[in-house]
Amino acid sequence: MSLHTKFELPSAQGFMPSYLEALALVERLHRLLLDVIKDEFERVGVLDINAVQALLLFNIGENEVTAGELKSRGYYQGSNVSYNLKKLVDTGYMHHQRCEIDRRSVRVRLTEKGRHIRNVVNELFLRHADGLEKKGVLGAEGIEDINVALRRVERYWTDQIRYIY
Repeated sequence: MSLHTKFELPSAQGFMPSYLEALALVERLHRLLLDVIKDEFERVGVLDINAVQALLLFNIGENEVTAGELKSRGYYQGSNVSYNLKKLVDTGYMHHQRCEIDRRSVRVRLTEKGRHIRNVVNELFLRHADGLEKKGVLGAEGIEDINVALRRVERYWTDQIRYIY
């Protein structure tokens, strides 16, 4: 091996462009999802919360959770969870109360107003699922293939993080 050998592994050279495209697609799809939710909220006249907060309400659903559980359960991926929780409590979308056992911990759950937002997002997702299938964009097998592939990437990245520490 000479000193001028590239650091890239030969097998990765052909795979790398497709991998980078997949990463860019995942990122763009997430931003598009937020835009789709924002547009739906503008259409129905909900202007006091943003799409990230609406997704948080959707993911919590009927559960009662602590702020710490939001990330561990995959309900929330952002870094400003406390800001969004405070805003949702202040605007009446969530209840919060101190945990009886651990007074440092706060448990949150949706109010009736929060459940309404969850239902708006759920109806939006139902329409999209129906449209994707009926228009032949994606069927049950195709969506399952995507989910399997994304779970594999998730496991790989999780293992990489664990390996570092």
